[in-house]
Amino acid sequence: NPSIMFKTPKDYQYDTPAKDQQTEYVIAANDILSFRLFTNNGFKLVNAVNSEEGNPQQVRMLNQGITYLVEDDGRVNLPIIGRVQIAGKTLRDAEFFLEEKFNEVYVDPFIMLDITNRRVTVFPGNGGNGTVITLRNNNTTLLEGLALAGGIREDGRANRVKLIRGDLSDPKVFLIDLSTIAGLRQSDVILQANDIIYVEPVGIRTRQVLAEISPFLSFAATLLTLYFIIERTNN
Repeated sequence: NPSIMFKTPKDYQYDTPAKDQQTEYVIAANDILSFRLFTNNGFKLVNAVNSEEGNPQQVRMLNQGITYLVEDDGRVNLPIIGRVQIAGKTLRDAEFFLEEKFNEVYVDPFIMLDITNRRVTVFPGNGGNGTVITLRNNNTTLLEGLALAGGIREDGRANRVKLIRGDLSDPKVFLIDLSTIAGLRQSDVILQANDIIYVEPVGIRTRQVLAEISPFLSFAATLLTLYFIIERTNN
């Protein structure tokens, strides 16, 4: 089975999702932040959007923001306040945190943050074929991630869905069974950037055996059908 990836030994101890798991996306290293700051609680933004004489180009510039990279140590280097620790916070918490920092310089700062490069890799169960999806929502779940990738393929094993997360040199690996309704309780885990969703495919040997014996099974079924038809006719 050369196409099966991320194999684990039989006695492998899988991680279990925390009961109080995060319900929102958490900022991590290498995230690219879209940063927008407005004074007076965002008066300029509201005025530009609602003004009948508003310049559309100005509105687009206000909505786009400036991007900054979250560095490997979890800090981001922002104008005026310098490098601040931001990894581990939700977007909402980070906005409140930065508003307090910029409050020393601006009057009633209003900050809007977004992440532009949140990606998840999904292998939906057809061997080594995979797809990379971009997370648009802050609370995209594992089940939604699979749906965005087209769902579990026909030769994928729904009872063996692996979620691989964190440092790839020592990752956390969660094994989730989506073949039953009970598995839905685990499928609501919130995806984080660079997560890997791997649906283990049915082994090649199993598919080959089924392909080899299918003609014989079909032939046997045809003979049985003819036999019962003849029996009924004679009776």
